[in-house]
Amino acid sequence: MDKNAPLAYRLRPTTLADYAGQIDVVGEGTPLRKAIEHDLLTSVIFAGPPGTGKTTLARIIAEATKAQFTQLNAVTSGVKDIKEVCAQAEQLKTSLGQRTLLFIDEIHRFNKSQQDALLPSVENGNVILIGATTENPYFSVNSALISRSQVYLLKPHSVEDLEKILLRAIKSPEGYDGKISMHPEAVKKIAENGNGDARIALNLLEMAVLMIGAKISREDADKLLRQRSMRYDKKGEDHYDTISVFIKSMRGSDVDAALLWMYKMIASGEEPRFLFRRMCIFASEDIGNADPRALQMVVSAWQAFEMVGMPEGEYFLAHACTYLAQAPKSNAVTVAKEKAKAAVASSSLEVPLQFRNAPVKAMRQEHGHGVGYQYPHNSKGAVVAEDYFPIGYTGDRGFYEPSDRGFEADVRERIAKTKAVLNS
Repeated sequence: MDKNAPLAYRLRPTTLADYAGQIDVVGEGTPLRKAIEHDLLTSVIFAGPPGTGKTTLARIIAEATKAQFTQLNAVTSGVKDIKEVCAQAEQLKTSLGQRTLLFIDEIHRFNKSQQDALLPSVENGNVILIGATTENPYFSVNSALISRSQVYLLKPHSVEDLEKILLRAIKSPEGYDGKISMHPEAVKKIAENGNGDARIALNLLEMAVLMIGAKISREDADKLLRQRSMRYDKKGEDHYDTISVFIKSMRGSDVDAALLWMYKMIASGEEPRFLFRRMCIFASEDIGNADPRALQMVVSAWQAFEMVGMPEGEYFLAHACTYLAQAPKSNAVTVAKEKAKAAVASSSLEVPLQFRNAPVKAMRQEHGHGVGYQYPHNSKGAVVAEDYFPIGYTGDRGFYEPSDRGFEADVRERIAKTKAVLNS
């Protein structure tokens, strides 16, 4: 091993015994671990954020298998390269009965035709595919390949896992061979700043040694790592996961958690208008008439943001977020919308004659348009006994069912009284 190579490269494990984390995937007794140990692997796709051990697992498999191990990188390889590997795999299997394991790093970068070129060889078993991706494979990898592979989702490393990796780097001959000393709190500080990424944590350790020396105190680590970087890709999987937990925190009425996730996104460079758009949707989808002011509140905050801009615009983001999170919740509007749409799809919806427009006298006199219409304002309470549904309609009539939360409790009572008159 080249001693001048980056620490993260030198420390890459070559056996499962040295592999840290991902116990659910490759822990003792798991199906994948047994398959690797007994050289019985079938096609797999490893998906997860950077630095979670996808390529490392592929390397461990390469060391453990008796099969021919071949690697392609989706950034630099094309259909021609794929077909060459598949042809060689078929020849090996036919002539020697030997399997071929093909590792494709960043498989999500292959387009559809490139992925399709793999299908015949994966399906007939000439090639055992090991794919690695930082994207959601169910969106970025062909469904045909997914159905022929076992998908394993790797999680960001815990702080404890990263501490083990850092201590191994300090003690291992491939790392610093025990020639440096580091305060336990300094190790923990670097692990925390790794944000679940082993490569980042090892790079931070390497930087600390280069800048501070062989003895690193807790204070040294604090000075070096004053600003913590966050794992957040505005176009990647973490973007969708973070906006998801932000919405779910507001839906669950946890004001503090909602603020935390929102400011994670802002600190990571998320577009504030995207957050306002999501909060506008939330105001109708999850609050609705339980607090009719919620949507107005978000729109007003957004307008104020457009006038003021950042950084003061953060006040309006926080104002809108805290209001939505603490507001009474109801999804009755959302349910009503879906019920009404379903009813529209199941009927021709002919308008009753008494409600039809009569712009010319003949339409009223000869066809009955508008005849018999009751003007609600002429009656007490401005509600009359009338059937406003389509001619012959027999479907669901109870689309909107208000909750008993917030202002919607008043709406519920009012609708009940109205329906009693309509149906009388």
